[in-house]
Amino acid sequence: MFGDISSFLLDTVFTLFGAALIARAWLHAVRMHPFNPVARVIYQATNWLVMPLRKLLPARGVVDGASLLAAWLTALVYMFLTWLLVLGLVMPISALGAAVLVSFLTVVRWAFNLLVWVTLAQAILSWVNPLAPIMPLLQTLTDPLLEPIRRILPRGGIDFSPLVLVVLGQCAVMVITRISYAIFAL
Repeated sequence: MFGDISSFLLDTVFTLFGAALIARAWLHAVRMHPFNPVARVIYQATNWLVMPLRKLLPARGVVDGASLLAAWLTALVYMFLTWLLVLGLVMPISALGAAVLVSFLTVVRWAFNLLVWVTLAQAILSWVNPLAPIMPLLQTLTDPLLEPIRRILPRGGIDFSPLVLVVLGQCAVMVITRISYAIFAL
C-alpha cells in the first residue's frame, strides 16, 4: 500500500515538473512574453534547474535546449527513483542504456500529455468562457498545431480540430508507453 502511494506521489511530482519544463520550452518556441502571468509561474518554478544548464546550452532560435535537457535529466532521475522504489534495487549498469532511451521517451510522452491537456483546456474554455484571461495563451500554444488540421477538416459550425489533436496525442502517448515497456522487457 505504501509502495503504491509513494509510487503515485513520485509519478505525480516528476510528471508535473517535467511538464513545466516542457511548457517552458513550448512557451519559448511560440515566443510568449516572459511577463505573462502563467509564463512567470513556470519560469520561477523551473529557473533553479534551467538557468545553470542555460550556461552550457544557450537557447538557439525557437529551441530552448536547456529546458529540454532539464526535462530529460528529470525523466532520467525519475527512472532511477522508480526503479529503486518499485524493485528496491539500484539500477544496474547494464540497464543504463535502456534507461537513457526510456527517459527520452518519457519526455516525449510528457510533451504529448501536455499537448492533450492544453488542447482540452482550450476547447472547453472556448465553449464555457471564451473570454477567459488564459485563452490567448492557450490559443497561442495550440493554434500552430490546430491550423493544419483545420485546413484538412471541412468547415462547419463546430471546430473538430481540437478533438482530432487530442485523439492523435492520446494515440501517441499509448504508442510511446508501449515502446517504453517493450524496451525494459528486453
